[in-house]
Amino acid sequence: MTTTRGHRITVEQGSEHVRAVHEGRVLAESRRPLVLRETGCPARYYLPPEDVRTELLSPSDTSTHCPFKGDASYWSLPDAADLVWAYPDPKPEVAEIKDHFCFYATETVAD
Repeated sequence: MTTTRGHRITVEQGSEHVRAVHEGRVLAESRRPLVLRETGCPARYYLPPEDVRTELLSPSDTSTHCPFKGDASYWSLPDAADLVWAYPDPKPEVAEIKDHFCFYATETVAD
């Protein structure tokens, strides 16, 4: 857990079955997501690279900086720019998310 001036981030191992789908195509599916909770943001699922269809994604030139997590790299589909991101070298406080992929739209699957 990281807490800085009222800003808090936690990363925990999730047990949810989650899936990322774009226009009917499953891009990722995992039963072992990491759940990142951050003050002022929705909970986000970070999926292990083995559970992501990376062959469908192309690296983007986009990058962003978060003062709490570090620098993010992005990937796109031909019809969806910057659909997914990851932190290749996250800050030590959130080291667990290293190289895990996060999608803007992730659904929880009822088993």
